[in-house]
Amino acid sequence: VQLQASGGGLVQPGGSLSLSCAASGSMFGINSMGWYRQAPGQKRESVATATSGGSTYYADSVKGRFTISRDYAKNTVLLQMNNLKPEDTAVYYCNYYTPRLGVDYWGKGTQVTVSS
Repeated sequence: VQLQASGGGLVQPGGSLSLSCAASGSMFGINSMGWYRQAPGQKRESVATATSGGSTYYADSVKGRFTISRDYAKNTVLLQMNNLKPEDTAVYYCNYYTPRLGVDYWGKGTQVTVSS
């Protein structure tokens, strides 16, 4: 599975950004796609996930501000980030996970910087 991410950039606090990720390759069965982030000196953390069954999960820190949506026909996932805060600054990584194989696939990270 290959993941191609796009989006990100610099935005002022309170602003919005969107991240998009397209998956290609051999994908079948139960899976999830989502976004993780890693700030300097911090561990990588899950931000939002959308499963093949239609469920979505969010980190508490982004609930009410971020929305994940998935196009199952196009194998894409979009993360809409609103009301961004400086603490959202991090490198964001697209993720595809297949529990049957227990394998995580990662896209290249994209920088999101929230600063005035």
